[in-house]
Amino acid sequence: MLPLAPLAASAGLAVGQALAGAVSSGLSAAADKTKIQKTAKDFEAMFLEQSLDVLNRSQGTDGPLGENGTGGGVYRSMLNKEYAQSIVQSGGVGIGDQVMREMLRLQGGANG
Repeated sequence: MLPLAPLAASAGLAVGQALAGAVSSGLSAAADKTKIQKTAKDFEAMFLEQSLDVLNRSQGTDGPLGENGTGGGVYRSMLNKEYAQSIVQSGGVGIGDQVMREMLRLQGGANG
């Protein structure tokens, strides 16, 4: 079993900070929605990147991405980031959509 609870907790903190920033900004409704969509996609990409990092760390250091002093860890990190961005660009896993709906709901409650 992977230790995803700390990952989820840090992700929740990041969402809370993003929600606070999005709710407190005084932009127009269209600009707000665009900003919220970007924030939600960025959050989903960050969450997926961290999840992929945890999964890849459990594989060990053998193979082409091994920690042999030639930058394997840096390459693995960059690869995880690109995988996460690719997943989000192809539709994601639904986390971003849920975050966006919650941010819009909170913003509506703050304005109304």
